[in-house]
Amino acid sequence: MFEFVRPALAGLLLAAFSGAALPSDITGQATVIDGDTLEIHGTRIRLWGIDAPESSQLCRGDDSLLYRCGAKAANELDRFIAGRAVSCEPVSTDRYGRTVAACSVSDVDLAEWLVRNGLAFDWPRYSKGKYDSAQREAERAGRGLWAGSYVVPWLYRACINAGGNPCGCSDDAGTHP
Repeated sequence: MFEFVRPALAGLLLAAFSGAALPSDITGQATVIDGDTLEIHGTRIRLWGIDAPESSQLCRGDDSLLYRCGAKAANELDRFIAGRAVSCEPVSTDRYGRTVAACSVSDVDLAEWLVRNGLAFDWPRYSKGKYDSAQREAERAGRGLWAGSYVVPWLYRACINAGGNPCGCSDDAGTHP
């Protein structure tokens, strides 16, 4: 009898301690939440390998005027998707419980599209440089964020988390270029 109990118990323990399994591919009409987050069928999806400005973040354009660069990234992504079906392949789950996935529309990688158009940054910590050439192309061409000045999103979030306000955290001495 114990020969049947032991494998069953081992299976239960493995299931209990292995964490949640990743969902299978997710496809459908997407709602753009922000520049690097979508929702499909009630599932929040963080685009893998990139970081876009936060919704409240301000950047300076080539005319030196402030604009909502996070909102611009979200709006441009929404315009690009244009109601077409989005296909996402889950990679992991982030600390907020969102599915992290590589997503595409008509075989166009959304993360690469955002980076190539200067609306988001390659995040080599996760992407291992997958979008580096697209980012260098956007920088050389002066597209999007590269046309003016900005604070990278991870420093903006750190400033906000330290008690800063969106305007002060968006435009300080640490801006690019």
